[in-house]
Amino acid sequence: MRIEPVARVAGGFEERFGTPRQPGLVPQAQARVVMLAPYDDAAALRGLAGCSHVWLLFGFHCSPSRGWSPTVRPPRLGGNRRVGVFATRSPFRPNQLGQSAVELVKVHEDANWRGLVIANHDLMDATPVYDIRPYMPYSDAIPHAVPPPGFEGPPGELMVRFEPAAERVLGDLSEGDRALVRQVLAVDPRPAVQRDDPERRFVLNLVGCSIRWRVADGVAIVDAVSRLRD
Repeated sequence: MRIEPVARVAGGFEERFGTPRQPGLVPQAQARVVMLAPYDDAAALRGLAGCSHVWLLFGFHCSPSRGWSPTVRPPRLGGNRRVGVFATRSPFRPNQLGQSAVELVKVHEDANWRGLVIANHDLMDATPVYDIRPYMPYSDAIPHAVPPPGFEGPPGELMVRFEPAAERVLGDLSEGDRALVRQVLAVDPRPAVQRDDPERRFVLNLVGCSIRWRVADGVAIVDAVSRLRD
């Protein structure tokens, strides 16, 4: 079977580092799903405007093409425990396909583009979207569902603290951008194998800024923020 994108994500996360590992963790994250011809027919989105969430089936387009392995090391399990790839949501899959339930902010249409504005997502910029489906609470939400061991609840969050110099630069950003920085750091984007080094510094490029931070005693401390562009 040969599939082709029906849309592409625009304005998603620019780098793999810092992109949430699951949807539903960073409410402030917004992006556009821009429909591609011939799927940009307005009739194809008719009836979706009253929907609150949609499923997006997409491709992990930035994952290295290194083939697949029957086991992977999920960051959620510390990065040192192997489990079957089909018991995880790892991007290193046989067909590199992903699926996310995201918030539908609105259906958009103007002279420039037609598609969806989404929020609370985990998608990178230029992600190919292969299908869009409405989220159906009566069938998709299963109250007593049991996940694989180790994934029973949401990941723990870090507290986030900005040093005065960083706070001054962030003060020039919009309230939404500041909230996005805080939410991305709170879900701890560090690779699992690097979480035991309290001296390690990290750099995250987000909202047009280079953000330098570290973690100490469960707190993400932002030491410095510099603008990448005006």
